Amino acid sequence: MLFWGLVLTFQCLNAQTADKKYALGLNLTKSEYHGDIGSGLWDFNQNYLGGGLSLGRYFNPSFDLGLQSNFGRYGYRKDADDNFYGYKMDLSLYGHYKLNNGYIFKEEAKLSPFLSVGAGLVSYYRSESWPNPKIITGNDFIFPMGAGLKYQFSDIIALQYRYLYNFTTSDIRDETRIGHDGPNVEAARNRKPLYLSKKVNDAFGQHLFSVIFTLGKPKDTDKDGVSDRYDLCQATPVGIEVDASGCPLDNDGDGISDYLDKCPNTPANVIVDASGCPTDADQDGIPDYLDKCPNTPANVIVDASGCPTDTDQDGIPDYLDKCPNTPKNIAIDATGCPIDIDMDGVPDYLDKCPNVAGLAGNKGCPEIKTEVKIIFKQALKDVQFESGKDVLKRTCYSVLDKVATVLKENPSYNLEINGHTDSQGNDAINLDLSQKRANTVKDYLFMKGIDEARMVTQGFGETMPIADNATATGRTMNRRVEFKINF
Repeated sequence: MLFWGLVLTFQCLNAQTADKKYALGLNLTKSEYHGDIGSGLWDFNQNYLGGGLSLGRYFNPSFDLGLQSNFGRYGYRKDADDNFYGYKMDLSLYGHYKLNNGYIFKEEAKLSPFLSVGAGLVSYYRSESWPNPKIITGNDFIFPMGAGLKYQFSDIIALQYRYLYNFTTSDIRDETRIGHDGPNVEAARNRKPLYLSKKVNDAFGQHLFSVIFTLGKPKDTDKDGVSDRYDLCQATPVGIEVDASGCPLDNDGDGISDYLDKCPNTPANVIVDASGCPTDADQDGIPDYLDKCPNTPANVIVDASGCPTDTDQDGIPDYLDKCPNTPKNIAIDATGCPIDIDMDGVPDYLDKCPNVAGLAGNKGCPEIKTEVKIIFKQALKDVQFESGKDVLKRTCYSVLDKVATVLKENPSYNLEINGHTDSQGNDAINLDLSQKRANTVKDYLFMKGIDEARMVTQGFGETMPIADNATATGRTMNRRVEFKINF
């Protein structure tokens, strides 16, 4: 009795996991006799109730091991003569095969069936309060087999039902034994004779209704609040925020945990480097997914789109542009510089003589020869007209012939002929007269073989004097024709 008083009862429970290896159960039991007198299996008119405790330990997803012990009433009543009554206490070692092992059913299923098999001991006791108690006390080996179903309400509490059929090694506990008198010879002789076709050892069934309490604290190696059983990242550093799977948060879903991610808000589906930042193949500071020029050479300054800067917007990036400040809408060459057809160093858009090599100081035009300047200076003085008329004086023919010779010898020269008058007379008349005098000179040169297209005329009247109109000498100087070379 001392042994039974010290025994704690145990049972394998499906609520157990690799984290919470132990579970305690409180059992309500109903025992059912099966033997020589008859069968009480699944007979709910004969209620021999009891209770017990159980404890189980998780072994792996398919198997649990444990112990259970139950104590309660035991007996069977067929009629006034064939019956017995007493108490029974059993202790069993169990192995459960769980069908929610991940192979048959999901391991995390709330409703989970299992199979049970085991071995143990049972002790029978008389009840002195029962009139004429009929049970032979003693101990037998038992071999329980059965199945059960458990529903897990939470991580801690579950309800479980099991049915076990217990094979025993004795045929005398009901005071009935086939083939000879039992140990209680006198009692056996006084009983009605029972003749069965074969010897049947006493056995009993058990209904076990249990409340299961899962024990133990889940193992959490990295202390992140997610048990190792469910933690997919068990080596997370301490203090790092994790998701439900126990892995460090990765808000932008780029595969780099937030605590390591230097760019934790990268847009979805953007390729990132080891630091979690969008890749930047050309290292220009503009990530590839925004970079319109992802292969810019190293150390080249780029704009917001990742392309090399082009200050003058001429289509040639600054790092290749030899003239990065070219004005807008200027034709350029492959180096980004304005086109200079005559290669005189003066770009065409500034070159007054773009088809003739000239001097920068002369706006790209060739320098006027000294002898030409002398002829034009002489013409300024010698080209004279009849007073108040646009008729050339014969004395000026020779100098105009020299001008014609200059134009013939220099086909790149174009001549601008400007007519002027003194201040005498009506202003409008003077303006018209100056134009006519310029045209007269043009006509003379045309007769000397100069293409008309190379000459333009303009009359300025009295508006541009070069001497004092108050004197006769001054007025003579103001009545003039000026020549200007254009290219």
